[in-house]
Amino acid sequence: MLFVNRKSELERLDQLVRRPSGGLAVVYGRRRLGKTRLLIEWVARHGGLYTVADRSSARVQMQYVAQAVSSVLPGFADVEYPDWATLLSRLAREAKSQQFRGPIVFDELPYLAESSPELPSVLQRWIDHDANDASLIVAIAGSSQRMMQGLVLAESAPLFGRASEMLQIRPLEASYLREALGMENPRHIIEAYAAWGGVPRYWELADGLSGSTLAHVEHLVLDPQGPLHREPDRLLLEETPTAADTRPIFDAIGAGAHRVSEIGSRVGRPTTSMARPLGRLVEMQLIRREVPFGDSELRNKRSLYRIDDPFFRLWFRVVAPNRARLAVSSRDMRRALLARHWEGLVSMAWEELCRMSLPHLDSRARLGKAGRWSVGLRWWKGRNDPEWDVVAETADRDHLLLGEVKWSSKPFSKSRIEALVAELGSKVPPPITAEYRVKRALFVPELASGVEREWNGVVVVTGDDVLGSARPAK
Repeated sequence: MLFVNRKSELERLDQLVRRPSGGLAVVYGRRRLGKTRLLIEWVARHGGLYTVADRSSARVQMQYVAQAVSSVLPGFADVEYPDWATLLSRLAREAKSQQFRGPIVFDELPYLAESSPELPSVLQRWIDHDANDASLIVAIAGSSQRMMQGLVLAESAPLFGRASEMLQIRPLEASYLREALGMENPRHIIEAYAAWGGVPRYWELADGLSGSTLAHVEHLVLDPQGPLHREPDRLLLEETPTAADTRPIFDAIGAGAHRVSEIGSRVGRPTTSMARPLGRLVEMQLIRREVPFGDSELRNKRSLYRIDDPFFRLWFRVVAPNRARLAVSSRDMRRALLARHWEGLVSMAWEELCRMSLPHLDSRARLGKAGRWSVGLRWWKGRNDPEWDVVAETADRDHLLLGEVKWSSKPFSKSRIEALVAELGSKVPPPITAEYRVKRALFVPELASGVEREWNGVVVVTGDDVLGSARPAK
């Protein structure tokens, strides 16, 4: 599959290369998002050195690193190194003598630290002295966010404050599915995003398969022989330390529990003990904490927790509760089971894309210039109060956008839009609207030919508008 996007990340890494004094880059983020591909592309641009660790002994790890270094500094692996300090010291010395500045990448640093607990402190001294003296360009990367926090990101971490660049790799924007998978129809792109999210590895597996996204999901995920049939279990086990103990939380949320009290009840834990595991999953970008628009994020009893990653959401809705059934089902039965949940999953993904796109919608969407609106949030109150799919305010807090999101696998006709606009006009607004000038919008994936984009002051925003500007929330 083509290497798409990551332009801003590559530019920041390239800036480091242009620094005469060199420096350190830290690259982190959850697995499968393309950190390794990004770093390999960067190293290839500049004739650098890429090394990657695995779970092995310290001595074997040093041998592997020495062999990788010998590809740019011949003879480096001809001797055996007693410790990391000796290896790194010679690396800086040889690099300086041969005017090699890198970049030098140490990927999956947490695996090295597992077998050599002293390594972070050794790296700290090396970065501060030998690497700095040789003006080396160094990057360290890791997928275990808890380990990276302990090594680099926390104030007490050995390498805290040393990095010139800190890059958290996030999921790709849905709009890049057009380029990666050769899709043009906005509805097809939205469906692919509902299955795979912004994870390049999953896009790569789907690339080249024939048929619809539903067929791809059946082949890759629902089929017990599919490469993604047990993917969430593997991802949670690969965390360092393992996050397998958080699995019941996903099962609870996937089954429809969204409040802390409901989740705690499903997993058999008191509500007061849920903050830490939920916070960890939020850090891993797998679960999202939602609060209604206008409420404080710090303390809010109306908070809801949802599975943030579309693929995880699909897996825990369809696969997790049906593993035994899927093991003995035919292909047609598996597809029928998926079809039962599919429209709801796609509708949820479409809503999220609409909310994320608001700060970047351009003039085609008729909501004003890009940057006018904040990221959209939902609004809800009591069980009997109407909910709003999209609520956002302008930077000057003068205007408020109230939006409803509708999904259909077919283009919306004129009569359907007329009915939806009438329904939107009669819907009771949130009480906060008194503080703003209100604008209303209807989000639909595709309009039938000739249907107007504005009805009685309600702007109709389409999938082409959203996919041209949707970005993951920061």
